[in-house]
Amino acid sequence: MRALFGARARHRWVHLVIGGALLMPYFLVGSVVVGPLAGDVSPFTSFPLALVTFAVALPFAAVSALVPIARPLLVSGVRALGGVDPAALADGPARSWDARLRVSAWYTAHLAVGGILSGMSLALPPFTVFLIVLPLFPSLRHTAYSGDGPLSTSWGVALAPVAGIAMLFGLAACSAAAGALLARLAPLLLGPAPADRLAAAERQAAELAVRNRLARELHDSVGHALSAVTLQASAARRVLDSDRAFVREALAAIEETARRTVAELDSVLGLLRQDDGDPATPDLATLEGLLSRTGLEVTYSLEGDPSAVPELVSREAYRIVQEGLSNALRHGGSSPVALQVAVGGGELVLVLENPLPVEATVVRPGGGRGLRGIAERAALLGGHASAGPVDGRWRLRACLPLGGAR
Repeated sequence: MRALFGARARHRWVHLVIGGALLMPYFLVGSVVVGPLAGDVSPFTSFPLALVTFAVALPFAAVSALVPIARPLLVSGVRALGGVDPAALADGPARSWDARLRVSAWYTAHLAVGGILSGMSLALPPFTVFLIVLPLFPSLRHTAYSGDGPLSTSWGVALAPVAGIAMLFGLAACSAAAGALLARLAPLLLGPAPADRLAAAERQAAELAVRNRLARELHDSVGHALSAVTLQASAARRVLDSDRAFVREALAAIEETARRTVAELDSVLGLLRQDDGDPATPDLATLEGLLSRTGLEVTYSLEGDPSAVPELVSREAYRIVQEGLSNALRHGGSSPVALQVAVGGGELVLVLENPLPVEATVVRPGGGRGLRGIAERAALLGGHASAGPVDGRWRLRACLPLGGAR
C-alpha cells in the first residue's frame, strides 16, 4: 500500500501529471499539423487520431529541450518530486551536445509517460466511481456506460464494485511503475556528463588550492610573528634588571609585531571573502618594512627592478622571505642574516643565508611545514626552492619565473 499510495508515489504521480500538462502545447501544435490530413475529424474525439497527434507532438518537445537552460529546470522538478538522490543529478545548464541530447531524451520520456498517465487519471476515476456505486442506484444500469453489456446483467452489477476498485489499484500501480521508471532514468539522462565531472573536479582543485594558500598565508604571517615575539620577549627577560631601555624597545617591537600580525590576519581572512584585490597585500615593495621588524641584523641586497615582478610572484616572494626569516629566528637565534634578491633573465632569485647553530650537528632538510610550504609556493609558480647547510651556513634559495603560476 505504501508503494502504491505513499508520499513518494503521490509525489511521482504529481510529477507525471505535470509532464502531461507540459505535453498539451505540443499536442495542440501536433493537432495543427495533423488537422488538414484528418478532415473534419478532431483528435479530441477520435482516439486513433489522438495517438497520431501524440506521436507528432513528441518531436517538437524533444527539440525544445535542447536549449542548455532546460536541464536545471527539469532537475529541480525531479529533485522536488521524483524521489531521486540529488547528488546523482547534474547542476547547471547542459553545455555539451551529449548532455543536451540526454536531457532531450528525458524530457520526451517524461512528457510521453506523463501524457499517457494523465489521460488514464482523467478517464478512469469517473468510471470506477460509476462501477462502485452501480449496485446502489438501479437507474444507472441503463446509461451509456452499461448499455447491453455485462453491466446490464445481475452478475455484472454485483461484480462492478470489485472491478472499479481493481481499476483504481491498477491505475495506482501504473503510476508507481511509471514514476519508478523515470526515477531510474533520471540519473542516466540528467546526471553529470564527462564535461560536468571535469568541471566539478576543476572546481574542487581550485577550492583546495585556495585552502592550501590560506593555510600557507596563516602559517607564514602568524608563525613569523610568533617567532619574532618569542625572540624579543626572551631577550627582554634576560636583561630585565640591567637594561630597562632595551626592555622598552623590545616591548614596543612586540606590540608593533602583534598589531601588524592582526592586520595581516584580517587580510588573509579577507581572501575568504574574495578580497584578493586588497591593496595592503604584502609584496616585495614592503619587504624592507618586514626586515626592520624581525629583530635580526639583516644584510639586504637588491639587483634589478622589483616593479617588473608580477603581483602574484611578488606576493609569494614576500612570503618565502618571511618564512625564511622565521626559520632563522627559530634556529639561529639572533645571528645575522644575509638576503639577496635578484630580478633578471625572466626570473626572480631569492637567497637567504644565516649561520648554523653551533649545537646543530644533524640537519633535517625539509623537516618543517614551513620549508614544505616554500617548496609548494615555488612549484605553483613553476619554479623551485631548496634549503640546507652549505659551508657551515644555512642557505635557502628560491627561483621563481616571472611568467607567474602555471
